[in-house]
Amino acid sequence: MMSFTTVPALLALMQPSSSNGAFQQVFMFGMIFVIFYFFMILPQQKQRKEHEKRVNEVKRGDEVVTSGGVVGEVMHIRETMKDGASVKTPTDRITIKSADARIVIERSSIARVVTVGTADKTT
Repeated sequence: MMSFTTVPALLALMQPSSSNGAFQQVFMFGMIFVIFYFFMILPQQKQRKEHEKRVNEVKRGDEVVTSGGVVGEVMHIRETMKDGASVKTPTDRITIKSADARIVIERSSIARVVTVGTADKTT
């Protein structure tokens, strides 16, 4: 049977020491960072890379939606020339046809690419 004098001694043992408390706090913040990284940062990076890949693979005939909400079909792509070779950059000029108008946009303003003959690919 436990006496009343051993209870305070056991409670004192259960209290974290000053060095142990600091370690626990650093460990807790580290675990919170790891959770945020795997559930928020990593999926966002994956989604951004996927979007950049789709935008760089846009070709004539694809349907695109701009960041301003204009929906149109790609008619012409003028890529940047560097050292005699065409290079895909965010500032490439893309001509799209929307209704009866032709609009020139930059590659970086494409919000979504809908490839002809496939389902809607959202970002």
